[in-house]
Amino acid sequence: MATAPRPRTSTRDPEELAARLTAWLDARLPGATVSGLAVPDSNGMSSETLLFDLEHPDAPVRGCALRLAADLAAYTVFPVYDMARQHRVMALVADRTDVPVPRVLWLEEDPEPLGAPFFVMARAEGRVPPDVMPYTYEGNWLHAATDAQRAVLEAESVAVLARLHDQVPAREAAFLLPDGEGSPLRRHVDAQRAYYAWVVEGLAPSPLIEAAFARLEELWPEDEGPAVLCWGDARIGNIVYDGFAPAAVLDWEMAACAPREVDLGWTVYLHRFFQDLTVTFGQPGLPGFLRRDAVERRYAGLTGHVPRAMEFHTLYAALRHAIVMLRIAYRQAHFGEVEVPEDPDRLILHHAALAAMVRGTYWDAAA
Repeated sequence: MATAPRPRTSTRDPEELAARLTAWLDARLPGATVSGLAVPDSNGMSSETLLFDLEHPDAPVRGCALRLAADLAAYTVFPVYDMARQHRVMALVADRTDVPVPRVLWLEEDPEPLGAPFFVMARAEGRVPPDVMPYTYEGNWLHAATDAQRAVLEAESVAVLARLHDQVPAREAAFLLPDGEGSPLRRHVDAQRAYYAWVVEGLAPSPLIEAAFARLEELWPEDEGPAVLCWGDARIGNIVYDGFAPAAVLDWEMAACAPREVDLGWTVYLHRFFQDLTVTFGQPGLPGFLRRDAVERRYAGLTGHVPRAMEFHTLYAALRHAIVMLRIAYRQAHFGEVEVPEDPDRLILHHAALAAMVRGTYWDAAA
């Protein structure tokens, strides 16, 4: 983690993008220009985010962020990038909840102007817990905060999930259901199986991921619970904070119609991923932060819904993360950044934790 190169996240030329974006904007705001185009340090592994300032007297805002679908010819992390779907989710959240989401200004579904569909939104001001190096490492604002300040951030972040799940009528999230048969949870898992098959097509499969899918079937909850609008990528690294309160909730490309625990499991496990990694590299991390029991208790207190089958859902989160990490590793190999080991499971940074979850020993050993 400390020495591996950061995976390439873009194959595009920023100067060319700025020129093409200016031309596109001219049709909407004649004479508008783009300045300060930049790729944020926190740019993700899938679709790209670009920050820029919009110069025009009639501009709806000055600071903008552009969410651009990945170049499908550039070994993408996901097989499909549906920007209209993300736009619809963000509009639904803005209309039906008090969860803070950026104001979307324009949606462009035609790939011609920038090479892929995109939308432009108002830039959210604030700070984001870093992924590289993770916020559990020393030397960043969240690690340097007091326990009381982190407690506020944790409480406010869990409240985001509670409000999202409670405030959007479930029927309005039904458009997010994958094609197929069965319950929302069954369809969600089947879609992940299809994603995994796409990732390993023509490449070495992962015995560990396949064992995790088998273990999921053994742990399948008797009562799956009702489906709600799930954020999908529910983690604090996708929230912009004003102080320690959420100012904007970002990254809705994995939104789903699924049980509440899909989001809760992702929130809990993605923190554990960073915490485990930090301990492995000899630092204490933040052992008292975002603990599973505390998150479950707070969520139940806010919603009246007691989280269920969390062993299943934390395993499912770790499994989903493993598939994404395997794809990113194969993408790095494609660009010559890493070599594929004999055992493909070694490409999954949290393979030891995932194996422990499959065995059912992870949470017994977790602090």
